[in-house]
Amino acid sequence: MKRLMTSAAVLAGLVAANAAATGQAQAETIFLSTQLRPIEEASAVRNDILKGVDAPVDYVVEEPPQFAVRMQAETEAGQRTISLVGALHGELEPVFEAGDLIPLDDLAASLADAGIAQDLLALGKYGTEHQQYLPWMQATYVMAANKQALQYLPEGAKLETLTYDQLIAWGQAMEEATGQRRIGFPAGPTGLMARFFEGYFYPSYTKGVVRTFKSEKAVAAWEKFKDLWAVVTPNSTSYNFMQEPLLSEQVWVAWDHVARLKGAISQRPDDFVVFPAPAGPEGRGYMPVVAGLAIPKDAPDVEGAKTVIRHLLKPETQVVTAQTVGFFPVESVDLPDDLDPGVAAIATAVQQTQSAPDALVSLLPVGLGDRGGEFNKVFMDAFQLIVLRGKPVEAVLEQQAGKLSALMEETKAPCWAPDAPSEGACPVE
Repeated sequence: MKRLMTSAAVLAGLVAANAAATGQAQAETIFLSTQLRPIEEASAVRNDILKGVDAPVDYVVEEPPQFAVRMQAETEAGQRTISLVGALHGELEPVFEAGDLIPLDDLAASLADAGIAQDLLALGKYGTEHQQYLPWMQATYVMAANKQALQYLPEGAKLETLTYDQLIAWGQAMEEATGQRRIGFPAGPTGLMARFFEGYFYPSYTKGVVRTFKSEKAVAAWEKFKDLWAVVTPNSTSYNFMQEPLLSEQVWVAWDHVARLKGAISQRPDDFVVFPAPAGPEGRGYMPVVAGLAIPKDAPDVEGAKTVIRHLLKPETQVVTAQTVGFFPVESVDLPDDLDPGVAAIATAVQQTQSAPDALVSLLPVGLGDRGGEFNKVFMDAFQLIVLRGKPVEAVLEQQAGKLSALMEETKAPCWAPDAPSEGACPVE
């Protein structure tokens, strides 16, 4: 992966400036994070989430691009000031590839009883045998339904184990009973529909995203999605956030990011249920947005950093994190009775998703740089051509596969889960 190139003098100056700016003694654990940066969230970290930790901690926030620069600067200048980092999976990956993380196998073993989801722990190994980071907190995408819809569930169907075939049958039953299509998706101009295809539908039907883009399984998947779209409200192409159409009852069943559903669930918790996205033939594809905790090589306070990690992964701290900043636990926790009902419902669905026996993790795209929008466009163009305009599936996938392949070659982005690892650019097979 390309590394940022900066002169040695600038790197050394950056380290010195950062050290001077913090004004902290080395005995204090400096915790650098790309997450929870806004003033309100950072204050919640310092005053609530880190409350009671048995170590002096200085919580410092950094924009992701500057995080990469700072980590490289300290490495090349040989002057490490940071003892603990918190960042997204994709943001930590280049630090790992540079050899700048300390394996945390001992800490992972000591936390074995915490119930951290195994698939999230596996992500933190980056394909190695060693734990490179520990999962800290997560967000994801889930389904929500108005309780009026539950009477139309297919016989034998359960929300926590729903399949796409059952979702289609559910939609058909609601349409027959009410005369309206009651399922909705965020397929509007700023909706997150592309993430549905990349993280949910494609993995569930093909067990891949890039490699399997034009496979026979992908063709079958698009044919199935046409069946699903036949019971989805046409207004979905104007929806960006699904909480509004849920509240207005334009739709009864919806898929979206937890942050774009929370408003509806919190306002009317007694009217809605929240549950995992459906499963397909290859599993229950889902896309976790995972933030991890890692210790840099040559960290000045390794033991202090480990103390902070243990604190952040306590069940009670995980609950406080969900309460105060809306990121959800990475482990099984008992939620308190006074937790915001919307947050509690979503947290339960997130736990059900990650602990499902057929869960299939699909990561956010990695290695595309500022061209992630082009990646999303490939899937959205396929959706528009196949589903909205009725073009032949094979021909559209062949055409879009050429664009996808060119993008992967130009960015040299390697494969990410659930696609099998690649040497060099991820191929469209």
